[in-house]
Amino acid sequence: MNPFLALSNVIPRMVDNPFVVPVDWEWQTGEIWSITGDNGSGKSLLAEIITGKHGLQQGRIDYPFLTALQRQFPDHPFHPWEKIRLVSFNAAYSLVDFRTLYYQQRFHQTETDDSPFVRDLVSIRDLDATITVALQINTLLDKRLIQLSSGELRKLLIAKAMMDNPAMMIFDNPFIGLDAKSHTQLDALFTQMHQHGVLLLFLCPSRDEMPSCTTHVLKMDRCAIVDKAPIEAVSAERRNIQIRTGIVPVDWSVFSVSNKQAADYEVAVQMEDVDIAYGKLLIRQGVNWTIRKGEKWALLGPNGSGKSTLLSYIFADNPQAYAKKMTLFDRRRGSGESIWEIKARIGFTSSEMHLYYRENVSCLSVVASGFFDSIGLYRKCNEKQLQQAEQMLETLACSHLESRSFLKISSGEQRLVLFARALIKNPDLLILDEPFHGLDDGKKLLCRQIVEQYALQPDKTLIYVTHQRDEIPDCVGSFMELG
Repeated sequence: MNPFLALSNVIPRMVDNPFVVPVDWEWQTGEIWSITGDNGSGKSLLAEIITGKHGLQQGRIDYPFLTALQRQFPDHPFHPWEKIRLVSFNAAYSLVDFRTLYYQQRFHQTETDDSPFVRDLVSIRDLDATITVALQINTLLDKRLIQLSSGELRKLLIAKAMMDNPAMMIFDNPFIGLDAKSHTQLDALFTQMHQHGVLLLFLCPSRDEMPSCTTHVLKMDRCAIVDKAPIEAVSAERRNIQIRTGIVPVDWSVFSVSNKQAADYEVAVQMEDVDIAYGKLLIRQGVNWTIRKGEKWALLGPNGSGKSTLLSYIFADNPQAYAKKMTLFDRRRGSGESIWEIKARIGFTSSEMHLYYRENVSCLSVVASGFFDSIGLYRKCNEKQLQQAEQMLETLACSHLESRSFLKISSGEQRLVLFARALIKNPDLLILDEPFHGLDDGKKLLCRQIVEQYALQPDKTLIYVTHQRDEIPDCVGSFMELG
């Protein structure tokens, strides 16, 4: 077999370089590797090194496939980033300048003109028909980028990368945000891409999330390779979080906000014949849904079924809610309440919020911003609130992230910080929209345990959104499905 890629004694040139042990790895043509490891173990950084984002302090990286292309096109100096495409959560920022957009803008019909249509970003003529069908690109063409769900955005990113006919593709959390049908279609597409000569590399937080075509696994820990083996030799790990992290049951009284209203309501959410729509685009008609105080619900549905829009009516992000027959905490929408009165009683996190949270502040500040329901921390926390934010990160075994910039940690670690932000005020209603995406097995179990403990409190209400039924917390007893 011929090597496709070889890293020899590599240490990147980076500020505060986390790579202490040199990286040695040879990848043979025909192999399909998945890199696994806990959140923050260095998976994404290794992918960035391969794509040439970081220079080398020592060692070398050989790209035999580039050598072959160079012989074919001697007048064109090929570079790794020309023929390698990395599809990751952060890849969305290459599509448009997200600094000019904000999260709530996606629900304001008069403020979406700055966001391009999908058809402006991808061309069906430049895509193989198999890819177009598998990713259902035709159904996305007339949507604006800002209106896409996290799963739809993932499909767009893959299609956009395929337009460049890459020799190699790296997928960070390949199935994140996808419903079961899309997951199956994309898994089959990976096999077809490999058969057509595209070299594939996957970054996965656990073995269960690796594509079925994976032949070899590379495991990382603390930015070092700790194991390399054929997938048959790798067993799925299941760790006991109580033993591994020493987490004890959460004292939720510590996280109660002093000026918070008592749970003086009977119905958290009531919708009567509510239409789900993006501007003039009608997604679903006549939704009826009543959530009583203390109930725990799971919200299910395929990509594009309107789950995020439905939640935006509840979390007061969508101005269309004023025209709906809706009641929140026993109060009719549009009866004089402010959006901040609503948000004060709700903890919320989602993939879409994650995408738009681009504040270059410390992780501790991000968690503390949950007290004020702001994107960024614009009000000064008191000492007690800062202590609560510190304790919440400690509960999640993330104290080491306190002073680090939110924009400089891994996407999985960012998801953990936003999860802490949603919980920090111990809200009456907790809305978790795919909260465990991108988390390693250990962190998933830990976060699920914390959700279960939150739900044990009297009168706490939960809406949990996921495509993975097996990750729904045991406390959930009711289901709402948008078919």
